[in-house]
Amino acid sequence: MLCSTCRLRPPVTGDGRCALCAGAGAPAFYAPQQYLRSPEGLAKAVVVLLSVVAATDVLAVAAGLNTRHLLTAGMADDFATLDDEAADLADSLYMAAGGLQTFATLATMAVFLVWFHRVRHNAEIFDRSVQPMRPGWAIGSWFIPIANLVLPRRIAGGIWTASAQTNTDGSWRHVPATVMNLWWGVWVCSLVLSQFAQRRYRSAELPEELVDATDLVLATDALDIVAAVLAILFVRKLTRMQGERAALGVYPLGTGAAF
Repeated sequence: MLCSTCRLRPPVTGDGRCALCAGAGAPAFYAPQQYLRSPEGLAKAVVVLLSVVAATDVLAVAAGLNTRHLLTAGMADDFATLDDEAADLADSLYMAAGGLQTFATLATMAVFLVWFHRVRHNAEIFDRSVQPMRPGWAIGSWFIPIANLVLPRRIAGGIWTASAQTNTDGSWRHVPATVMNLWWGVWVCSLVLSQFAQRRYRSAELPEELVDATDLVLATDALDIVAAVLAILFVRKLTRMQGERAALGVYPLGTGAAF
């Protein structure tokens, strides 16, 4: 059974209206977009780019291990037999891997934000009453220091709930958010550790300090790989959920934008 007014959400009042139509939702000026738009094409692009990010992280790990090996081998004999050419090559490979990581991450971030904004707008049609913030925050929240460790996850939670809340008969459907929570937790840990590792690496002077800093950077790269894999699972799962929600057939689809 669906709401007697909007025919979209389960009823919660005696007269058959949902919470939003009964007046518990957002103010009138907070109107959703007119049409759903498929996020599938963007999701595929994000998945490909996240795979590239993971690949650059693997290269960075290999370059970091090579650098660490040269440092530890040099420390064994006070760098008396250190091959200068090998050391220069290791530095070049390490810098090149870092450059590839930066480029891949920036490209992925741009496409991911477009995808995230689109699924947030679709969630506005599915059920805006469970959205904690306005649609524009789906992009803006990522650029606020400190707050970007919390706000995007709140927005993602609202999107997740709106995209999974009903069965074909209008009853509530709960989809565990395990993959979303794991992705967010690992990504935040990676981000925090990365900042700490970079400061340690820049301030390192003694060989022992360089080895310790390199270990931290290696740990960050490993976490990045895990975060990228979890992000792929999150993007695919949420995109599939929105397709299933749209398939209920009670939402207006834009021309040429069907799921």
